[in-house]
Amino acid sequence: NFLKVHLCSYTRVIPSLPFSESSVFLPGVSASGMGLRLSQKFVFLLFLSGLVTLCFGALFFLPDSVRLKRIFLSKNENPAVTVGSDNELSKKVPGDPEHLRAGLKGGEGANVKLKVSRKPSVTHGARTVERSVGSRAQDERSPARAQEPAARDERVTSAAHNGERASAYSYEAFKKCLLKPALGKNKGTPSDSETLQRREKVKEMMKFAWDNYKRYAWGQNELRPLTRNGHIGNMFGGLRGASIVDSLDTLYIMGLMEEYEEAKEWVQNNLNLISNGEASLFEVNIRYVGGLLSAYYLTGAEIFKQKVVELGEKLLPAFNTPTGIPRGVINLGSGTSWSWGWASAGSSILAEFGTLHLEFLHLSQLSGNPLFTEKVMNIRKLLNKIEKPHGLYPNFLSPVSGNWVQHHVSIGGLGDSFYEYLIKSYLMSDKTDQEAKKMYYSAMEAIETNLVQKSPGGLTYVAEWRGGILDHKMGHLACFSGGMIGIGADDGPTEQRQHYLDLAAEITHTCHESYSPTKLGPEAFRFDAGAEATATRLSDRYYILRPEVIESYMYMWRLTHDPKYREWGWEAVEALEKHCRVDAGFSGIRDVYASTVSHDNMQQSFFLSETLKYLYLLFSDDDLLPLEDWVFNTEAHPLPVIRKTCLFESNFVL
Repeated sequence: NFLKVHLCSYTRVIPSLPFSESSVFLPGVSASGMGLRLSQKFVFLLFLSGLVTLCFGALFFLPDSVRLKRIFLSKNENPAVTVGSDNELSKKVPGDPEHLRAGLKGGEGANVKLKVSRKPSVTHGARTVERSVGSRAQDERSPARAQEPAARDERVTSAAHNGERASAYSYEAFKKCLLKPALGKNKGTPSDSETLQRREKVKEMMKFAWDNYKRYAWGQNELRPLTRNGHIGNMFGGLRGASIVDSLDTLYIMGLMEEYEEAKEWVQNNLNLISNGEASLFEVNIRYVGGLLSAYYLTGAEIFKQKVVELGEKLLPAFNTPTGIPRGVINLGSGTSWSWGWASAGSSILAEFGTLHLEFLHLSQLSGNPLFTEKVMNIRKLLNKIEKPHGLYPNFLSPVSGNWVQHHVSIGGLGDSFYEYLIKSYLMSDKTDQEAKKMYYSAMEAIETNLVQKSPGGLTYVAEWRGGILDHKMGHLACFSGGMIGIGADDGPTEQRQHYLDLAAEITHTCHESYSPTKLGPEAFRFDAGAEATATRLSDRYYILRPEVIESYMYMWRLTHDPKYREWGWEAVEALEKHCRVDAGFSGIRDVYASTVSHDNMQQSFFLSETLKYLYLLFSDDDLLPLEDWVFNTEAHPLPVIRKTCLFESNFVL
């Protein structure tokens, strides 16, 4: 400021004098008005232009000039930013729609109509998977930036207000509202020796994966097990330790307490949320926000609550759009947001803006800030208002106009976890969120009418819909739907409940069939040109340690106790050990049909968070994270059912 004042003072006009030769004083130049010689005029103009340049430059380059820059610069003059990942086969990373596939064949599709008997007195929980919004990696795409820079005032509303409300949260009151202990009477230990042995094997796999991550990639986001180094990528906006945050609850649930304490210490001392990078709103929410929330609810450690509320506030500017529909990419430092460059007409993605509800409701609960809840409820309000083609929700929506951009519908990549979060919002509300329930069952009716198909071999699958034309393929990501439909079966119309459970079993069976001959499934599989749950394109044959099929096994086991689901899960364990385990961790493979395995050199963080967790739960008793009390987010992070009446009576107000 001192420099600004003194630079500008050289050109200060004397108020008492009229505009004449005495109006401006310049050293070494006599004031002769218009009578200045040509050389004097040149010197005068040169000197004056230099002073103006210095003054203007000072406004822009001194430390406190940011707001002045925003006044002078157009909102559209943001530099182009490339968001991509170096061939990162990341689980839910939004990717080009053509990369959102899943598939593989698994034996001949038998003409089987499955009638499923449900386990007595089964209650529901939530599906746990990472529905990805795209499939693979972000292959260096350049998103178009948002028109409006984020408003900082929404970042942290009132520190004093939030502090007061957050301090009112009682962890002890929360624990009293659980119907059962989170870890069960005996940590879910199964009574029969074979199941116990299988569970111990899964635990050993987790320790092996963790130890190698710690040895070769500690503090980075993921492990590259073949080259024995770490991978950072650029989906997380400069945040580090994705594998650590994603693993917190898995380590705790498995009783790997030394490893859990290492992870907790890293979060406390090294998880730096001061970042200026571009992040996927979706990925940061499901992995970091979800991981920290579940770690807090399971352990009560305050550091997790502090970190997750701080991080949640950094995500709020993404909602600063004309409709309140958030854009997919956000700079965690500046708050500027924009849409993915590959998304049609700058649209937002259904599975991204539709996969915030669970986490944001819990952020409001912990922080006392209702803004988180208001943001996601506004999304629901808009979706209820706009017309749905044939009752379906297309994958692309304009955050500016609030209209659908394309009529492409999928319960796999780009759409998947939106539907998952509808039924889970209802379950997490202690079955009081009637709006979520209505939206879910209406969507299910439209999906059954328009998308559910039966192959010539008798396999039930869910096709994709492109403007009224069916694409007879199903992605690995869509295989979560067996579990989703299963947990929603008992709350549907009475006459439909058995039907939904049967449908869940049939879809899970189809996904199991895609898992041969290696017993690992491709990214996408098709049901046309004679194909039966088989990947017909080379680009669909990879497997990146995804959890969705195993997730459905876990839910269907809990709902029916049919032993085949545990057998199918054990097949997956053996296949992972045979094809994906390498000397320094686990790696995805490039072709599930190849006799010679080619690894992709990536141990995904969701392998630790989801795949191994679901397997461990599959071989545990049902009282480990009972579905009556816990709903899993799409990254398999358990979040507790919110029992408002109980919390209120315990002197806590949401």
